[in-house]
Amino acid sequence: MADDLKRSERTVAPEVQQDRPLARVQAVPWLIVIVLLAAVAWLGWRAFFYQEEGDPVGSALLAFEKQNSLTVFSSRFEVVAESVDRRGVLNIDLLESRQAAIIPATVEYRLDLSNMDRDRFAWDAESETLSVVLPALRISRPNLDEAAQTTFTEGTYVTRDASTDLARNNSQQAERKATAFAKNPEVLALARQAAKDAVRQNLAIPLQIAGYGDVTVAVRFDGEAPPGN
Repeated sequence: MADDLKRSERTVAPEVQQDRPLARVQAVPWLIVIVLLAAVAWLGWRAFFYQEEGDPVGSALLAFEKQNSLTVFSSRFEVVAESVDRRGVLNIDLLESRQAAIIPATVEYRLDLSNMDRDRFAWDAESETLSVVLPALRISRPNLDEAAQTTFTEGTYVTRDASTDLARNNSQQAERKATAFAKNPEVLALARQAAKDAVRQNLAIPLQIAGYGDVTVAVRFDGEAPPGN
């Protein structure tokens, strides 16, 4: 009887010992799935909802992160150009023609945000003010709307070559004048003010959404003294 009981224990014991590893093996895939779901949830939260508390500069940089260039102002104006063409034989001018043109031109003013780093931002927690220093504005090459130009031509007989030269000279002259006008201090002041307003709006709203409240954004350009100085 005792021998039968010992044999029975020997036959039952291996089955019990095999059940425990099997339960562990079945639980492993579920643990992996749970860990992966937790990792995905954490990465999603980190990417879309996480922000370091007390770091308005980081939030400001994030607002500029996807904007390499920001067009802040566009100026459209008319440029007047005038050219004279003389043609003749043996240095004797036989034909003289003149052409005046009024050509619409457009110039854009852009901010290069690709190099905006932490050195250009300063946060004053006491006054809740974010100070931003902007690089100089970039002025685009004038876009001449020659299809909409108005021309006035004078001359007894204007040859095809003379007409071509007059038009080309007027275009070159108009581009030079438009470039000079774009750098006019009054126009440039308007563009700089528009840039400051655009940056304030682009930063104030995201900072409010991020929970920093009614933050003051003080904007100035390189070379300008800080407010109050």
